[in-house]
Amino acid sequence: MSSYTPNTDLWIERSRLVGMMLGCVSYGIYFILTVQAWIALMQQPQNGGAIADHRRALLFYIFITFALMTISFAANAKYTEMIWIDLRDTPGGPLTLIQNETDYSINVLALSTGHIQEWFMQALLLHRCFVIWNWARSVMIPMTTLYIAMIAMSILVQIQASTGAVWYNIDFLIVYLCIEVGLTVAYTILVAYRLLSMRSKMKQAMVQYDSSTYDTVVRMVIESAVLYSIFAVLFIIAFALHSDGVSTLCFLSIGQVQGIAQLFIIIRVARGRAITREWSTGVAAPPTLVFSGTASAKYCSDAFHFHGRIRSMYNMNVNMLKVLKVFDTKGGTDYQN
Repeated sequence: MSSYTPNTDLWIERSRLVGMMLGCVSYGIYFILTVQAWIALMQQPQNGGAIADHRRALLFYIFITFALMTISFAANAKYTEMIWIDLRDTPGGPLTLIQNETDYSINVLALSTGHIQEWFMQALLLHRCFVIWNWARSVMIPMTTLYIAMIAMSILVQIQASTGAVWYNIDFLIVYLCIEVGLTVAYTILVAYRLLSMRSKMKQAMVQYDSSTYDTVVRMVIESAVLYSIFAVLFIIAFALHSDGVSTLCFLSIGQVQGIAQLFIIIRVARGRAITREWSTGVAAPPTLVFSGTASAKYCSDAFHFHGRIRSMYNMNVNMLKVLKVFDTKGGTDYQN
């Protein structure tokens, strides 16, 4: 018995269907992590503790990003259903519907909500970076410029999509993706460099200094960035090479992957496995401190100011570094004992 195979690109059609299934899996993981993060934050005391000052902001962040992601995911799922059910008799078949998806407002809605979600996620990264760098202008200005450029490119992508342009031919999309990935990579490098620099100074100030705190935070920052960056770079390469099938696979999950990476950090913070402001303001002094003979007075002063409780060990007027304010590896109550 012979079968009729229409003249179409079955690889792109399969990639849309498989990409949507992968999107369902990634959304499921994102949903579970969202619930875990919400519960972990709600279990924190409203006053005092490691993250009480930022609890409402983090809850709002979790709520708004989850709502935007849910709208984007639901719109993509609905259009996937429309491709093979509601609009299956459209001339050109599913391939035409996939290539010209921006002709339908439901896809513009999915794109817009997904991009706005990414604005919030990148804003959270910027806040962490600025706090760790003590709001230094040399860091704030270029990072803010990149962030504004990312939003501008995002708006241009949405405008071009709303005119019905072919998705795979949107000019500003690859520029937007490159800026977004560049912002994530820059954040990772800046935060890791700052933490490693402070670790080096602490080791010079104290002979027997346990640097595991810094190592843990650096690993956490890098791990969360690598997950999204690899996925996004694969998307950029596929889009640039016009590998429409691969870019379709990546596109339907990229937002969830970025959200998952952010939630990992929030959950660790809420459960007391990252570092926050309490580290720089309320750390109990160790029972015994052994200083190296070659440590300078500045290093000693920096170290004692950073650990909080010991003030003015030397009568010097120096600018102290304020870092490790946005993560908490041991939880707020541990430092209060």
